[in-house]
Amino acid sequence: MKIKSNIKKLYTFMWSLFSKLYTPIVIQNYLSNNKILKLHIGSGKNVKDGWLNCDIEPLSTKVAYINVTKKFPLKDNTFDYVYSEHMIEHINHKDGLLMLNECFRILKPNGIIRITTPDIDNLIDIFHNDQNKYDDYINWSYEVNDLVNKSSIEVFNNFFQSWGHKFIYSKSFMKNHLENIGFKNLNFFNICQSGNDELKNLENIDRLPNNFLQIESFSIEGRK
Repeated sequence: MKIKSNIKKLYTFMWSLFSKLYTPIVIQNYLSNNKILKLHIGSGKNVKDGWLNCDIEPLSTKVAYINVTKKFPLKDNTFDYVYSEHMIEHINHKDGLLMLNECFRILKPNGIIRITTPDIDNLIDIFHNDQNKYDDYINWSYEVNDLVNKSSIEVFNNFFQSWGHKFIYSKSFMKNHLENIGFKNLNFFNICQSGNDELKNLENIDRLPNNFLQIESFSIEGRK
């Protein structure tokens, strides 16, 4: 077991080193071959055509290595769009602010950001579960997370402790941050909906059943 663990650690280290080396090439190729420039932060397996996909753990040579808790390796006023889905909640609040400021820096004037992230107000609503509104979601969470009981309080606590979550935002808290950074024309949208064609149908709705991604999330857009 120890040998396998050491081999896995060595592989992870070598892949991380390799991804950092090829990232400048991935970025330059993207910038040279696209007129509308779109940055997808925290792509994971959800690699999108026409976007510069990036992640702290790239899973392929199509994805650039970018650590969003540090200055992005990208020039000011470069991108038309920035999109991130269910990523910012995996870093702490201070690093989240840095990420949002970096998004503002690398966007062109009038460029648009779209952030989709868990909504703490919805989670509180799930916790109260008035009129058994969220029974289906609670039952599903109980089954997939191997919880002790089908109780809203356990689902609520599990959400904060699982999947590497570090900070859950409310709509108003996120909006205030974006406004303070300098974003304007801030609006909320349902999952996969937008006032801009480039930002429609981006969320990976297939990773959760029914309408559960919408239950968990809010999407906000703003213009630089």
